[in-house]
Amino acid sequence: MLSYRHAFHAGNHADVLKHLVLIQLLSYLGRKDKPYWMVDTHAGAGCYLLDRGHAAKNAEYEEGIARLWNRDDLPPALAEYVAVVKSFNRDGRLQRYPGSPYVAMRLLRDQDRLRLFELHGTDNKLLRENFSRDFPGDDKRVAIGQADGFAELKAVLPPPPRRGLVLVDPAFEDKRDYLRTIMTVKEGLARFAGGTFAVWYPQLNRGDARQLPEKLRKLADDWLDVRLTVGKPSPDGYGMFGSGMFVANPPYTLAQTLRETLPWLQGALARDDGAGHVVEESSTAVVASRLPRPQGGSKR
Repeated sequence: MLSYRHAFHAGNHADVLKHLVLIQLLSYLGRKDKPYWMVDTHAGAGCYLLDRGHAAKNAEYEEGIARLWNRDDLPPALAEYVAVVKSFNRDGRLQRYPGSPYVAMRLLRDQDRLRLFELHGTDNKLLRENFSRDFPGDDKRVAIGQADGFAELKAVLPPPPRRGLVLVDPAFEDKRDYLRTIMTVKEGLARFAGGTFAVWYPQLNRGDARQLPEKLRKLADDWLDVRLTVGKPSPDGYGMFGSGMFVANPPYTLAQTLRETLPWLQGALARDDGAGHVVEESSTAVVASRLPRPQGGSKR
C-alpha cells in the first residue's frame, strides 16, 4: 500500500523516473510554436518541503534526488531534470522538491496551459497557496480544480489547440484506481486520439500492479513502457521496489533518450543487485540490463 499523501514520497526514486520522463515529454511538445495543454489528474500539493513534515518522516528523497544532487557526471536528460529541481532551491541546498505541476510550470510557455485536478481537500488548499506564492498572476495559464481527475478529464478533452499531454498519477492506494486508470486512458484516447497520455505506476507484489502495464498496452497502437527497479522486493511483500511510466503516443525521441539514460540512473539509485530497468515500445523488442552502482557510489 502507498500513502495517499504524496508528500511522504516526495523526491524518491519513483519521482525521479516520473519527472525525468515528464520533462522529456514537455520539452518535445515545446519544440513547435503551436500551444499545448498539460492536464494533471492527481496534482497533489505542487511542491514539497523535504526538511520537515511528511517528507522528512521517511526521507525517501535520500534514495532519490539526493543521490543525484551533487553529481558532476549526469547524463544530459538527468542534468535537465536536476536543473529543474535546483531552480526551486536557489541557495544550492536541497530543501524543496517540485511535484509535477511545478515541473510543468518550468517548461510551459506563455501560450501553453496547465489544468490541475486534486480531490484531497488539504492538498488542494496547499496547491492553491503554493501557486499563489510561487507563480502569482498566472491565473491565465493555470486552472486548479478540487475534483476527481478521473471523472473530470473528459471535460477538458480534446484541448482547444489539439496538442497536449495528460498525466495520470493516482496513488493506487485504492484498488479501484487500477481499473479507473485503464478506463480513463481508454476514454481519453477516444476523445483525444492524437494526445500523449503518460501513466505512472508502482511496482508492487500485487497482481493488479503487475497486470496494469500489459492492459494499458492494449489500448494504444503506439506506446512506450519504461520501468526502473531499484532493488529486490522485500521478503514480506510490502512496499514499492520500483516504478514505471507508460506513455501512449510517445515522441519518437523518447525511447532512445531513456535507453541512454537509464543504465546510469539504475546504477546511481540501486539498493542492491536486484536493481534493473526495462525500456519497451510497441515497435521494438525489450531492452533490459542489470548494472552495478557507478564507480565510487553516489556523491552527496
